Amino acid sequence: MFVRLAEQHRQFVKDLVMNLQALATVLEGLGYLASCYTCGGQMNSASFMVSLGDNHLIRFLVSDYGITWTEMRDDRELMKLEGAEAIQQLQELANLAKFKIAPSHPSPALSTSA
Repeated sequence: MFVRLAEQHRQFVKDLVMNLQALATVLEGLGYLASCYTCGGQMNSASFMVSLGDNHLIRFLVSDYGITWTEMRDDRELMKLEGAEAIQQLQELANLAKFKIAPSHPSPALSTSA
């Protein structure tokens, strides 16, 4: 059972990394500064970053060790989420691409007050 769960987890991480790469590409096409870096060809970890303008930065890290979402403004951490909550927050970010929201428009879905 545990071997099967480990393999499912590895596949989940790989799928998530591929989706992050696609999201970075789409957001770049909309004019956002976005990147997704992976280590090696195994697709078992990634560092995804996107600038939403006005010193507003999102960093999403995924690996076999965990998943974190960090939102920062003016080099100050506004929010840090892990696991399922971090993945759910990705949907808000994906909505930028889905609804083709350009960087010049503030995104109410992702804005938080400090």
